[in-house]
Amino acid sequence: MDVEWNAPGPGQWAMDRSHMPAGTTPIVQHLVTRSMPEGMRRMFRDLGVPLESLDARFVNGQFYSRLRPLIGADKPSAKLPPVVLLKVASRLHPEMRRRNRTAGRTLVEQPWIKVIDDWHHGGKAGIEAANRALQSVDLGGATDAEVISHVHRCLEHCVTNWTHHFWLHGYDLGPIGRYIFEARDWGIAPSDLLSLLQGASPSTSAPARERAAIRAAIEATGRTPATLDEMRSLSPDIARLLDEHLDRRGSVLFSRYDVDGVTFGERPDLVLATVLNAEYVDRSDEVNRRTAAIREQIPAEHLGRFDDLLGQARNAMDLRDDNGPTTAEWPLGILRMALLELGRRMVAAGVVDDQTLALELEPAEIDTVLTGAPDATTLHARAGWRAAMKRIEAPRVLGPDEAAPPQGVLPANLDTLVNMVQSVMQHLGMDGDARSGLHGTGIGTTSVTARARVATSPEAALDALEPGDILVVAGTTPAYNLVLSLAGGVVTADGGPMSHAAVIARELSIPAVIGAGGALTDIPDGAVVTVDPVAGLVTVHG
Repeated sequence: MDVEWNAPGPGQWAMDRSHMPAGTTPIVQHLVTRSMPEGMRRMFRDLGVPLESLDARFVNGQFYSRLRPLIGADKPSAKLPPVVLLKVASRLHPEMRRRNRTAGRTLVEQPWIKVIDDWHHGGKAGIEAANRALQSVDLGGATDAEVISHVHRCLEHCVTNWTHHFWLHGYDLGPIGRYIFEARDWGIAPSDLLSLLQGASPSTSAPARERAAIRAAIEATGRTPATLDEMRSLSPDIARLLDEHLDRRGSVLFSRYDVDGVTFGERPDLVLATVLNAEYVDRSDEVNRRTAAIREQIPAEHLGRFDDLLGQARNAMDLRDDNGPTTAEWPLGILRMALLELGRRMVAAGVVDDQTLALELEPAEIDTVLTGAPDATTLHARAGWRAAMKRIEAPRVLGPDEAAPPQGVLPANLDTLVNMVQSVMQHLGMDGDARSGLHGTGIGTTSVTARARVATSPEAALDALEPGDILVVAGTTPAYNLVLSLAGGVVTADGGPMSHAAVIARELSIPAVIGAGGALTDIPDGAVVTVDPVAGLVTVHG
């Protein structure tokens, strides 16, 4: 298939597969392009970052992003003006002056402290309540018009919360980026710095702890249920614990940031397996030992600053990985279920023969689809095109080189914030750097050898995954913590040491190699492999 890859606008665009999958559905393309630039624009303005926004575009269903500078965003150049002119412009431009003042307040007042506190004292609870309200709507007896209205409400709920999601990232990733950026002066590797954040995200390990409690109650009965209904029948307490677990987790999309993924509740086999194999081990003693060892490498006069940076980064970690499931994957899962109900109505009306074709709709088509616009042929063609795009290797970057201001051009406050942002993007794996082979970022200290389960589709890999297998996927979402506990190890083709896959592997103590670019091509499905996190290497044995 001949496909053209043209930059979607001025400047250079970096591909990001660690978040959005290839072949993204039209409705999620709409969602991302509405929410990401707006959320990031507001966050940059509020914190004083000298950037307009993080722009989001899709090319052939593949997600690309570009940081938009405040000055000359649509007239980028590979060659910068003389440094003296850049310095003058950054100090005289009215908006740059405003941003510099704001940046100074940000670095002193550290507003993420209040935002994180607000999240834990009402912010998260309010979003969860809104999620549950939409989740609890019974569409069985609803009219077609009521179902269509519900789909629109779910979509707007996603837009609102995804915009908030991206705004929040300035307040969870900000202190982590500052920690990495400032600590580099002490010669500590970022991977070692990030390893000290293990255990700081109880939201990531919460599903494992909930399931461990259910497993313990099941084992006390001396019986092993073969279905969730059998599990509920063991005792009222077990039924209550399971239902509470699914009330919070069941509608969460765990496999990808798209409505063609699946929710946890749609896979009762995985729910059963994760409960019966659940375990949770407190690794705080290990983290304390690693922290003590690294503190010995910090000059004595800087220990207080290091401790403060580490403390703020650890406080931010829980919001970092609680943000996604609450504001993004849960609302998106609710939207998926609403679209599938619309799809059932489409089948009943004779418009299509497959309810999942509702996932191919553009937002503007929701109101007309039950009358056959667009028709089944169009929707089947979209589904086929997206499937083809998932198999195509997209360019890592689009567009010409775009010159970045050298160090020292911006006023000190703005320069610090830009470096924080760049540190975050680099360690998330959003910098567009090409990767190949089976080397990547290692997570953990213990190697594991087991069978690899490889698939371009996370759902396909999970279909065949047995407890202890090595899960090999392109990347993961924060909600992978719902199922990743089954794996003996994990390998991803995309992502960096701050990516969701890395965070989950740390929190669940799963050996991992993150960002091994050849993972999906160089590891045969079913092969025995060794994941060595210390070397950051995957070895295929055959």
